[in-house]
Amino acid sequence: MTSTQTEALETILVFHRLLENDLYSRVDALKRVAEAGGRHEPAVAELVAYLAAEVLPHAVAEEQTVYRAASAHPALTVVVSEMVSEHQSLALVTEQLADVTNADEAMGLAQQIVVLFSAHVRKENDVVLPALVVDDEVDVAQLLTQMHRLAKAAPQESPLPEDVRQANASTEAIQTPDPDAAVLSLLLQGMAALAQADQGDLACRLTASAWAALRRPRPDLAARVAATLHRLAHLASAEPVALRPRAAGQRLVDPALDVRSLAPAQRHRSIFAAYEALAPGAGFVLVNDHDPKPLRYQFEAEHAGEFTWDSLEAGPQVWRVRIGRPVRAGHTPDKTGGSENDAELELDVRSLAHGRRHESIFAAYEALVPGAGFVLVNDHDPKPLRYQFEAEHPGAFSWDYLEAGPQAWRVRIGRVLPAGSQ
Repeated sequence: MTSTQTEALETILVFHRLLENDLYSRVDALKRVAEAGGRHEPAVAELVAYLAAEVLPHAVAEEQTVYRAASAHPALTVVVSEMVSEHQSLALVTEQLADVTNADEAMGLAQQIVVLFSAHVRKENDVVLPALVVDDEVDVAQLLTQMHRLAKAAPQESPLPEDVRQANASTEAIQTPDPDAAVLSLLLQGMAALAQADQGDLACRLTASAWAALRRPRPDLAARVAATLHRLAHLASAEPVALRPRAAGQRLVDPALDVRSLAPAQRHRSIFAAYEALAPGAGFVLVNDHDPKPLRYQFEAEHAGEFTWDSLEAGPQVWRVRIGRPVRAGHTPDKTGGSENDAELELDVRSLAHGRRHESIFAAYEALVPGAGFVLVNDHDPKPLRYQFEAEHPGAFSWDYLEAGPQAWRVRIGRVLPAGSQ
């Protein structure tokens, strides 16, 4: 082990301690405010901003440098896979934290982040880095320089020591292996500046467009964008909410959840997400290209006595099954506006974890036939979601507020008919 390798290792360890200390200080600040009964939103915003600007970019940079080198060691393959999954979990919990409105829930997520990050850092410090330092084929100092360049989010003072930032300055410049992450960091910095300049609505629209572009090819970066979007939405100019009364005589039409175009790994996830968001008495029609019998066994194992299963069509090309959530004993369905069939289907996501809400909502929308819709029920104004819809489905959806707080928000989301349709 050379002195250069040892110095580089120590620099990384010091930087990890800085990240941990900065994270802990922000979580402690949130805890103090929450315990004092003060406004927790600024402390949450500060914590989310730190995670989005420092911790998550560092995680992406690690995957492109340290983890890539570690994956060449057979003994570290499983560990590296686990740590990449931990990065994904960290991004997901950050997005959940950006969306919470309750101080206790915010503290719970913040503590979850602390536990996850601390265990993750210990694993990297005690297992991954020591193996790389003693490997003659790995230049840890060079990995450190690459990682710093990738994680650098803005032209501001770096958290690394000056001597580290100047390390290898005389060597040939290293090409950045992940330009998307570097460009995204600059974009998000620009969006924050735009919001501070009283252009919050424009900042949210541009940020949502970035989320839509990254949602499928780079979900790791999309999670960072979503967290920033929720923070920016609080800075967007307030607009009056126009409530649309529920039309009398609207009939309940079960939406069709057509999973035939989805990848096999996504089908069951979308189906269960749609089921878990159902209100008692509601349902949807699953459309599949094969008999979903295995799915029924899964429902029986996870939701015994809590679902209905009615076959509507049984092949040979298409299978349709209505999956419903029965009304609980003693539960009286809300029949405001008419009979049971006159009520619009409600997608109540308040009982879902924040990280699963948007997934359920988009699954429900994408399953709608043109002209149909559903009523989203949420515990806060879903304004960030509207920006995402505008980025993903411009001109193809309708958005009508039915109720605007303070305890519940109801928004009818519909799929508009194509131009020229009858």
